[in-house]
Parts: sequence; structure tokens; C-alpha cells
Amino acid sequence: MENSQTWSGRFKNLFINNRFVLFLLILLLIGLNIFVFDKISFVFRPLTVLLKTVLPPILLTGALYYLLNPLVNWLEKKGIKRIYTIAGLYLLIIGLITIVIVSVIPPLQEQITRLIDNFPEYSYEVQLQFESLTGSDIFHQFQTTTGFDPTSVGETLSQQATKIMNTAWSGIGGFLGALKDVVLTIATIPFILFYLLKDGKKLPHYFLRFVPSRFRENTHTVMTEMNDQISHYIRGQIIVSFSVGILMYIGFLIIGLDYSLILALIASFTNIVPYLGPAIAFTPALIIASVTSPLMLFKLIIVWAVVQFIEAKLISPQIMGKKLRVHPITIIFVILTAGHLYGFIGILLAVPGYAVLKVIVTHLFKWFEQRSHLYDPIEPDETNEGKPQTVDSGQPPLTDN
Repeated sequence: MENSQTWSGRFKNLFINNRFVLFLLILLLIGLNIFVFDKISFVFRPLTVLLKTVLPPILLTGALYYLLNPLVNWLEKKGIKRIYTIAGLYLLIIGLITIVIVSVIPPLQEQITRLIDNFPEYSYEVQLQFESLTGSDIFHQFQTTTGFDPTSVGETLSQQATKIMNTAWSGIGGFLGALKDVVLTIATIPFILFYLLKDGKKLPHYFLRFVPSRFRENTHTVMTEMNDQISHYIRGQIIVSFSVGILMYIGFLIIGLDYSLILALIASFTNIVPYLGPAIAFTPALIIASVTSPLMLFKLIIVWAVVQFIEAKLISPQIMGKKLRVHPITIIFVILTAGHLYGFIGILLAVPGYAVLKVIVTHLFKWFEQRSHLYDPIEPDETNEGKPQTVDSGQPPLTDN
């Protein structure tokens, strides 16, 4: 009997009371759950289809909600009912869309048509510049050293272009399906946005009803921080992108760059992607400017540098601030990884998703830190454990004479 109690105590001290072993057991259980869910993933296929259907309108509506909700809240504090404010905002948005259709769409359509008509000429100019470059002594030396063959590159590009043209017709059905999804998404956005603006403040309290009472306070804190991070990023990024588009359009008009409206819109939309977006938008502007003239290329570089300086030093610090507290290198890696895994949607959701995940992981780690006591400071008694203790008798030490 005594021997069995001894073994039970040893087992308890080794596995149950050992926090590190307990932590490893928890990780093992989590891994087993992931393995089981991976084997029965077909069960969750309807849920995946539901998410793919519902997620796009929710994301677009959420962006509009975070952009418009501060104005609705501010007017509500001034004594105006939310329903009246929402109706006024809808009328204002309809008016702005009408103005855009009347004033922006015609010149944009004209520039797109002109770009399509002039594209063969631009292609020929690029080909001439490439041939002049390949005929230079510097390029010949580079080709000899590296073994670069422009002919093979041209053949590869031609083959890829032929493949794309051959598969274009087969992709018409997919394009029509995607167009149908876009139309349905746009049609549902006004209805979802209306109810979000009207009753959005009630959603956190509704979700907290399903959370156990002892976790509600911490859950509410996490939800508040997540909402703060997402709203700050979305509002700031939209305002910054719109400002960059306006500045680019003004700069392109000043230097007389062709297709200024199209290039400014590209710069505005791609600026939503931090750090990588401006580099993507600079490419078409660089091609058009280099084909136009060397002087236009120089003017473009000046305009681009000035706008990027204004955005980095004046606009972004005032609007975005440093609330996300994410290092730029981390943002670049997160965007590249999300884009590789989930494509364009992953690029758009990389930074806000990382910010939300960071909030959740931070609070989970704090909870684990408090419950496990593995990170508690070491007490002085624990540091001296196992060392001989000296007792001060109050007498001077003995010395050999």
C-alpha cells in the first residue's frame, strides 16, 4: 500500500505538477486535434463554401463601416438620430457616385481607349530600346559573362503569351461567374452597411452573451483592442491612398504625363498595400515616361520622389501614426507570405489580419504567463537553494597569527 502511494506521488510530481511536461501534453493534444480535423476536412466543406460566399461582402462592408461609423457617432452625439444620418450619408454617396460617373468616367474611358490604340506603338518603342541596349558593348560583355540569351527569353514570352491566348476562351465561363459574384456582392453591400451602421454598437454585447461570465471582461478587452487596431488601419490606409492618388494626379498633370488619370488611380489603389504597392504602381508610369522621352522620365522620378516624401513624412505620420507597432520588415514578410498563400485577398488582409492575430496571441501569452507562473521572477531564497548558509554570529573572524 505504501509502495503504491509512493509511485502515485512520483507520477503526480513528474507529470501533473511539472508545468513543462503539462505544457507539452497540451501541445500534443492540440496537434492530435489538428491531425483529426485534417483527416475529416470534407465535413467542413459546406462551411468553407459559406465563408467564400459571405466573406467578400462582409469585408467590403466592414471597410465602409469603419470609414463612416465615426461620422455617424459624432453626429449622434450632436443630437441627430442615427437613422437620419445614415439616410443623409446614402444620399451623399449616391450624389458622389453620380458625379464620378458624369465627370470621371468619360475622360477615363478616353484615356483607356487611347492607351489601347497606342499600345502597339509603345511596344515597338520598347522593342527598339531593347535592341539598342542588346547591341551595346556593355550588354554584349554582360551576355558573355552570364550566358544570358535574350532570344530564348523572347521565345519563352511568346510561348507563354500564346498559351494565355489559347486558354482565354476557356476562362470566359469563369470570368462570367466572377462577374456574377461581384454584382451580387455590390448589390448586398448597401443593405449590410445600413444595419451595421444602425445596430453595430450592439454586436459586441450580443457576442459576449455566448462567452462564460468569468471570461467576459478579458474577451471584451480583446475585442476592443482588435476593433481599435482594425478601424485605425482601415481608415488611415483609405485616407492615405486617396491623398496619394490626388497628389500623383496633380503631379502628372503638371509634368504633362500621358494617361495621368489612369496612372493616378493605379497609384491610389495599389497604395493600399504597404511598401510594395508604390513599387507596383511605379512600373506602368515608368514605362510610359521612358517611351515618351528621357526628360519626361526625369520629371516622373522627381514627382514620384516628392509625393513619396510627403506621404512618408507628413501624411502617414499624422493619419496612421504608430499605433500598429509593427516593424516594416515584418509587414513586408507578412504581405509576401499571405500573398503566396491566399493571393490578392491575402495581400489586402495581411496587415490587419496580423494586427488582430498579434492582439489575440499577446493576450493568450499573458494568460498563460499568469496561470503557469513559469515567468515569475526568481526569489532570493530560490537562487541560494542548495548552497551552504552562513550564520553571522556577530564575532570577528578568526585569523592565524
